[in-house]
Amino acid sequence: MRRAQGLGIGTALSILLAAILVMAQQDPQVIFAVVTKMPKDRQRVTAQVSTGGAATEATLIATETILENLIWKKLEVCHSLKAEAWKTAEGYRLVSVKVLDAGMLPMTLQGIAGDCLLKKALEFAPLVD
Repeated sequence: MRRAQGLGIGTALSILLAAILVMAQQDPQVIFAVVTKMPKDRQRVTAQVSTGGAATEATLIATETILENLIWKKLEVCHSLKAEAWKTAEGYRLVSVKVLDAGMLPMTLQGIAGDCLLKKALEFAPLVD
């Protein structure tokens, strides 16, 4: 009898935990990012990310719908993004993504985007007058 009660409480707790996780994932948070490194597979992209505070390096994890998006297919280093994502242990799992002008980023990311663009320009044409 006690074993049956223990299983009932365990089952109830697991259902409650699953419901809490589902509710937490219903509202993805808005993030801003500047792509800093491009891997070969494009499923995991390293970026400087801001969620309203200081910028931190994080991984952007693309879902199947994001991988098929033309924006993601044309993604390059220094691109500025506004996205909706869920925070996970591995990084940010993207729900939607939009490309922004670097001037539309939060102030914490504008300097990073500017430095990235200058570095990219110097690599492209270092000695052009």
